[in-house]
Amino acid sequence: MLAIGIIPARFASTRLPGKPLVDLGGQSMIERVVRRAQQSGLSRVVVATDDQRILEHVRGFGGEAVLTHPDHPSGTDRVRDAYEQLGVQADCIVNIQGDEPFIYPSQIDALVQLFAVPEPPQLATLVKPVISEEELFSPHLPKVVLNTQGEALYFSRHPLPYQRQHPQAEWLQHHRYLRHIGLYAYRPDVLREITQLPPSPLELAESLEQLRWLEAGYRIQTAETTLETIGIDTPEDVERALRHLAEAK
Repeated sequence: MLAIGIIPARFASTRLPGKPLVDLGGQSMIERVVRRAQQSGLSRVVVATDDQRILEHVRGFGGEAVLTHPDHPSGTDRVRDAYEQLGVQADCIVNIQGDEPFIYPSQIDALVQLFAVPEPPQLATLVKPVISEEELFSPHLPKVVLNTQGEALYFSRHPLPYQRQHPQAEWLQHHRYLRHIGLYAYRPDVLREITQLPPSPLELAESLEQLRWLEAGYRIQTAETTLETIGIDTPEDVERALRHLAEAK
């Protein structure tokens, strides 16, 4: 099975300009993501960037990168652009966030394995059990509810379901909540289709792109992980990542 990992990496960032090139203990953030992805079972790992500096940096440490259109509205569109430039026919494409330098190779493999069947899913993503009230009620950590086949029913920044019979402080005691981890895998034909969809009402309401796909009738299979990663969005996140590296040493 040919599984390609594509890492969208924009230079512009409102809260952390030049984010992919930020130094994290002697390696750039994008290099750390690439190295982690290369330890998985992916057949190929490619960085999709809008910036010549990132392109040259990735190629400088021996990685593979392609230059994509600068005006893509989302990372999903950038992934499609890069995939079409590669000129290959993959069985699945994994969209790996460029600001997740501590992603686990096993998390990538968990998604790829979902496609190693005669009838692979249209799309797949990761979920993780919620373990604290802070996680549960944070609007920055989207939650997801599943059907009995492990497919996503809905994603929300609000905890779902609402437990009418219990006070909110007891919700975790009475229901198993799941967080969404933003790692995606697609069949190539589905990736082409979803990048042609217009923004949907639910997506605009929650500011969650995956709701566009659900609203259009696509089915999103999930795999579960218990491993925690550290996303980098702000200078404070960089400091937290550096502390994590120091503790790991």
